[in-house]
Amino acid sequence: MRHWLCATAAGLLLGGSFVTGQLAAEAAVIKLDGKVQARLNRSAQILTEIVRAPDQGISPSLLRQCGGLVFIPGLKKGALIVGGQFGRGLMVVRQPNRQWGPPGFVTLGGGSFGLQVGGQSSDIILLVMNRRGIEKLASNKFQLGVDASVAAGPVGRNLKAGTDIQMQAEILAYSRSQGVFAGISLEGATLQVDDEANKVLYGRAVASREVVEGTLPRPREAARLYTALRRYAG
Repeated sequence: MRHWLCATAAGLLLGGSFVTGQLAAEAAVIKLDGKVQARLNRSAQILTEIVRAPDQGISPSLLRQCGGLVFIPGLKKGALIVGGQFGRGLMVVRQPNRQWGPPGFVTLGGGSFGLQVGGQSSDIILLVMNRRGIEKLASNKFQLGVDASVAAGPVGRNLKAGTDIQMQAEILAYSRSQGVFAGISLEGATLQVDDEANKVLYGRAVASREVVEGTLPRPREAARLYTALRRYAG
Protein backbone atom coordinates (compact mmCIF):
# COMPACT_ATOMS: atom_id res chain seq x y z
CA MET A 1 0.00 0.00 0.00
CA ARG A 2 2.79 2.34 0.97
CA HIS A 3 4.62 1.62 -2.30
CA TRP A 4 1.43 2.33 -4.28
CA LEU A 5 0.94 5.67 -2.49
CA CYS A 6 4.54 6.65 -3.10
CA ALA A 7 4.28 5.73 -6.77
CA THR A 8 1.03 7.67 -7.13
CA ALA A 9 2.50 10.74 -5.43
CA ALA A 10 5.58 10.58 -7.64
CA GLY A 11 3.37 10.31 -10.71
CA LEU A 12 1.37 13.34 -9.66
CA LEU A 13 4.54 15.33 -9.09
CA LEU A 14 5.96 14.36 -12.45
CA GLY A 15 2.65 15.04 -14.15
CA GLY A 16 2.41 18.38 -12.42
CA SER A 17 5.91 19.28 -13.56
CA PHE A 18 5.04 18.30 -17.12
CA VAL A 19 1.87 20.40 -17.10
CA THR A 20 3.70 23.34 -15.54
CA GLY A 21 6.44 23.08 -18.17
CA GLN A 22 3.90 22.84 -20.97
CA LEU A 23 2.01 25.89 -19.70
CA ALA A 24 5.27 27.82 -19.41
CA ALA A 25 6.18 26.87 -22.99
CA GLU A 26 2.75 27.94 -24.26
CA ALA A 27 3.04 31.22 -22.37
CA ALA A 28 6.46 31.81 -23.95
CA VAL A 29 4.99 31.27 -27.44
CA ILE A 30 2.16 33.71 -26.70
CA LYS A 31 4.69 36.25 -25.44
CA LEU A 32 6.83 35.79 -28.55
CA ASP A 33 3.75 36.19 -30.73
CA GLY A 34 3.15 39.53 -29.07
CA LYS A 35 6.72 40.63 -29.71
CA VAL A 36 6.52 39.62 -33.36
CA GLN A 37 3.24 41.49 -33.84
CA ALA A 38 4.72 44.51 -32.10
CA ARG A 39 7.64 44.45 -34.52
CA LEU A 40 5.27 44.53 -37.48
CA ASN A 41 3.21 47.36 -36.02
CA ARG A 42 6.24 49.37 -34.91
CA SER A 43 7.75 49.18 -38.39
CA ALA A 44 4.52 50.60 -39.84
CA GLN A 45 4.65 53.39 -37.27
CA ILE A 46 8.27 54.22 -38.07
CA LEU A 47 7.46 54.53 -41.79
CA THR A 48 4.49 56.78 -41.04
CA GLU A 49 6.60 59.02 -38.81
CA ILE A 50 9.34 59.21 -41.45
CA VAL A 51 6.94 60.81 -43.89
CA ARG A 52 5.38 63.11 -41.31
CA ALA A 53 8.74 64.38 -40.07
CA PRO A 54 9.74 68.01 -40.68
CA ASP A 55 12.12 68.97 -43.48
CA GLN A 56 15.00 67.19 -41.76
CA GLY A 57 13.58 63.76 -42.54
CA ILE A 58 14.09 61.14 -45.23
CA SER A 59 13.22 62.23 -48.74
CA PRO A 60 9.93 60.74 -50.02
CA SER A 61 11.66 60.35 -53.37
CA LEU A 62 14.14 57.93 -51.83
CA LEU A 63 11.31 55.95 -50.30
CA ARG A 64 9.64 55.65 -53.71
CA GLN A 65 12.92 54.69 -55.40
CA CYS A 66 14.16 52.10 -52.94
CA GLY A 67 13.72 48.41 -53.67
CA GLY A 68 13.73 47.28 -50.07
CA LEU A 69 13.33 48.53 -46.52
CA VAL A 70 14.71 47.26 -43.22
CA PHE A 71 13.32 48.46 -39.90
CA ILE A 72 15.14 47.83 -36.60
CA PRO A 73 12.97 49.43 -33.90
CA GLY A 74 14.01 50.49 -30.46
CA LEU A 75 17.71 50.33 -29.68
CA LYS A 76 18.01 50.76 -25.93
CA LYS A 77 18.89 54.06 -24.31
CA GLY A 78 22.61 54.60 -23.89
CA ALA A 79 23.47 51.11 -25.13
CA LEU A 80 27.11 50.46 -25.95
CA ILE A 81 27.09 48.28 -29.01
CA VAL A 82 30.21 46.19 -29.41
CA GLY A 83 29.72 42.84 -31.12
CA GLY A 84 26.83 40.48 -30.66
CA GLN A 85 23.21 41.06 -31.52
CA PHE A 86 21.77 44.45 -30.70
CA GLY A 87 18.60 44.78 -32.74
CA ARG A 88 15.64 42.79 -34.04
CA GLY A 89 13.53 43.96 -36.93
CA LEU A 90 12.19 43.05 -40.35
CA MET A 91 12.75 43.56 -44.04
CA VAL A 92 10.37 43.95 -46.97
CA VAL A 93 11.21 43.93 -50.68
CA ARG A 94 9.41 45.54 -53.59
CA GLN A 95 8.26 42.99 -56.16
CA PRO A 96 8.45 43.41 -59.98
CA ASN A 97 4.84 44.67 -59.99
CA ARG A 98 5.94 47.32 -57.44
CA GLN A 99 3.82 45.73 -54.73
CA TRP A 100 5.54 45.03 -51.43
CA GLY A 101 6.22 41.38 -50.69
CA PRO A 102 6.03 39.36 -47.47
CA PRO A 103 8.01 40.55 -44.44
CA GLY A 104 11.01 38.60 -43.24
CA PHE A 105 12.34 38.98 -39.73
CA VAL A 106 16.01 39.83 -39.25
CA THR A 107 18.56 40.67 -36.60
CA LEU A 108 21.24 43.34 -36.85
CA GLY A 109 24.47 42.71 -34.98
CA GLY A 110 27.93 44.11 -34.72
CA GLY A 111 31.26 42.64 -35.62
CA SER A 112 34.36 44.38 -34.39
CA PHE A 113 32.95 47.88 -34.44
CA GLY A 114 31.50 49.91 -31.60
CA LEU A 115 28.73 52.49 -31.58
CA GLN A 116 27.41 54.56 -28.71
CA VAL A 117 23.68 55.18 -29.00
CA GLY A 118 23.00 58.00 -26.58
CA GLY A 119 19.81 59.69 -25.47
CA GLN A 120 16.47 58.02 -25.95
CA SER A 121 15.64 54.76 -27.67
CA SER A 122 16.67 54.83 -31.32
CA ASP A 123 15.30 53.23 -34.46
CA ILE A 124 17.43 52.08 -37.40
CA ILE A 125 16.07 52.33 -40.95
CA LEU A 126 17.86 50.93 -44.00
CA LEU A 127 16.89 51.81 -47.58
CA VAL A 128 18.07 49.26 -50.14
CA MET A 129 18.57 51.28 -53.29
CA ASN A 130 19.46 48.90 -56.12
CA ARG A 131 19.41 45.32 -57.33
CA ARG A 132 22.85 44.55 -55.93
CA GLY A 133 21.61 45.45 -52.48
CA ILE A 134 18.48 43.35 -52.94
CA GLU A 135 20.63 40.35 -53.89
CA LYS A 136 22.51 40.77 -50.61
CA LEU A 137 19.18 40.69 -48.76
CA ALA A 138 18.53 37.34 -50.45
CA SER A 139 21.45 35.81 -48.57
CA ASN A 140 20.63 34.64 -45.06
CA LYS A 141 23.52 36.62 -43.63
CA PHE A 142 25.76 39.42 -44.89
CA GLN A 143 27.98 42.15 -43.56
CA LEU A 144 27.35 45.82 -44.25
CA GLY A 145 30.33 47.62 -45.71
CA VAL A 146 31.92 44.31 -46.71
CA ASP A 147 29.38 42.31 -48.71
CA ALA A 148 27.21 45.34 -49.49
CA SER A 149 28.16 49.01 -49.62
CA VAL A 150 26.45 51.17 -47.00
CA ALA A 151 26.48 54.91 -46.40
CA ALA A 152 24.87 57.29 -43.96
CA GLY A 153 21.75 58.46 -45.78
CA PRO A 154 21.23 62.08 -46.80
CA VAL A 155 18.83 63.96 -44.56
CA GLY A 156 16.29 66.40 -45.95
CA ARG A 157 13.68 66.59 -48.64
CA ASN A 158 16.14 67.73 -51.31
CA LEU A 159 18.01 64.83 -52.91
CA LYS A 160 20.72 67.22 -54.10
CA ALA A 161 22.01 67.20 -50.54
CA GLY A 162 23.30 63.66 -51.07
CA THR A 163 26.95 63.08 -51.89
CA ASP A 164 28.18 60.86 -54.72
CA ILE A 165 29.10 58.17 -52.19
CA GLN A 166 25.59 58.24 -50.73
CA MET A 167 23.92 58.12 -54.13
CA GLN A 168 26.06 55.18 -55.29
CA ALA A 169 25.68 53.11 -52.13
CA GLU A 170 23.65 49.93 -52.23
CA ILE A 171 22.17 50.67 -48.81
CA LEU A 172 21.46 53.98 -47.06
CA ALA A 173 21.33 53.88 -43.26
CA TYR A 174 19.44 56.18 -40.89
CA SER A 175 18.88 56.39 -37.17
CA ARG A 176 16.04 58.16 -35.43
CA SER A 177 16.03 59.33 -31.83
CA GLN A 178 13.40 61.59 -30.24
CA GLY A 179 11.87 62.17 -33.66
CA VAL A 180 15.13 63.40 -35.23
CA PHE A 181 16.51 61.55 -38.25
CA ALA A 182 20.21 61.36 -39.03
CA GLY A 183 22.43 59.36 -41.31
CA ILE A 184 24.43 56.67 -39.53
CA SER A 185 27.37 54.51 -40.50
CA LEU A 186 26.78 50.80 -39.91
CA GLU A 187 29.93 49.44 -41.52
CA GLY A 188 30.82 46.12 -39.96
CA ALA A 189 27.28 45.33 -38.83
CA THR A 190 25.80 41.97 -39.80
CA LEU A 191 22.24 41.51 -41.00
CA GLN A 192 20.90 37.97 -40.79
CA VAL A 193 17.65 36.04 -40.80
CA ASP A 194 15.73 35.69 -37.50
CA ASP A 195 14.56 32.09 -37.68
CA GLU A 196 12.79 32.21 -34.32
CA ALA A 197 10.49 35.06 -35.29
CA ASN A 198 9.89 33.72 -38.82
CA LYS A 199 8.75 30.40 -37.37
CA VAL A 200 6.17 32.23 -35.28
CA LEU A 201 4.74 34.05 -38.29
CA TYR A 202 5.04 31.38 -40.99
CA GLY A 203 5.12 28.18 -38.96
CA ARG A 204 8.59 27.25 -40.22
CA ALA A 205 12.02 28.66 -40.85
CA VAL A 206 12.18 30.61 -44.10
CA ALA A 207 15.08 31.55 -46.34
CA SER A 208 15.74 35.19 -47.09
CA ARG A 209 15.40 34.46 -50.81
CA GLU A 210 11.77 33.43 -50.22
CA VAL A 211 11.17 36.91 -48.81
CA VAL A 212 13.03 38.65 -51.63
CA GLU A 213 11.26 36.68 -54.37
CA GLY A 214 7.85 37.05 -52.73
CA THR A 215 7.04 33.32 -52.67
CA LEU A 216 5.65 33.45 -49.13
CA PRO A 217 2.03 34.44 -48.34
CA ARG A 218 1.45 38.00 -47.25
CA PRO A 219 0.32 37.55 -43.63
CA ARG A 220 -2.78 39.33 -42.38
CA GLU A 221 -0.83 40.24 -39.24
CA ALA A 222 1.11 42.72 -41.42
CA ALA A 223 -1.99 44.66 -42.54
CA ARG A 224 -0.90 47.90 -40.84
CA LEU A 225 2.54 47.63 -42.41
CA TYR A 226 1.13 47.12 -45.91
CA THR A 227 -1.20 50.09 -45.49
CA ALA A 228 1.75 52.32 -44.57
CA LEU A 229 3.88 50.93 -47.41
CA ARG A 230 1.19 51.58 -50.02
CA ARG A 231 0.56 55.08 -48.72
CA TYR A 232 4.10 56.30 -48.19
CA ALA A 233 6.45 54.12 -50.23
CA GLY A 234 4.25 53.05 -53.13
